[in-house]
Amino acid sequence: MVQLTRIYTKGGDKGKTSLGVGGRVLKSSPRVAAIGDVDEANSCIGIARLSADIEIDKLLSHIQNDLFDTGADLCVVEDIDGGKERLRIHPHQVSFLEEKIDYYNEPLPPLMSFVLPGGAPLSAYLHQARAVVRRAERTICFLKETEAVNECVIQYINRLSDLLFVLARFANHQAEGDVLWVPGANR
Repeated sequence: MVQLTRIYTKGGDKGKTSLGVGGRVLKSSPRVAAIGDVDEANSCIGIARLSADIEIDKLLSHIQNDLFDTGADLCVVEDIDGGKERLRIHPHQVSFLEEKIDYYNEPLPPLMSFVLPGGAPLSAYLHQARAVVRRAERTICFLKETEAVNECVIQYINRLSDLLFVLARFANHQAEGDVLWVPGANR
């Protein structure tokens, strides 16, 4: 378990931060940006939990923990550091999300149009989290163009945005239904 005894270290006062295996990098680096976007997505999910029932809250709590694992995975480039195996996202975490997507999508009616973010408060919060997860995915893919990234991280983030979309639809299904896009409605 991690123990934090001091919150401020002054180590980042010059625009650099430490990664998981030491060494300093610019806070503007693509890797730090990816970690930050994952953290923001996690915060959005925390807000969504305020409107969730017990079942969905438990699922979102599980996901928040996985997102911390994702940040830890992104924080360390090398697989092994001094003989110590690093924390990585694994395929079973991706499969878990796929199972939940199938479970929550099963009772939903087929889509006849694109869905506008909104409806029930939980749905709106989940759509916001989905949009931030999509940004995190883009940032991670940008990072992968120049540096090593665990493929399961990209798969996990991709499935997570799908799950958040399905959960948003599920929340609206329990309330008033999806808010559908009407192409050209305001011309």
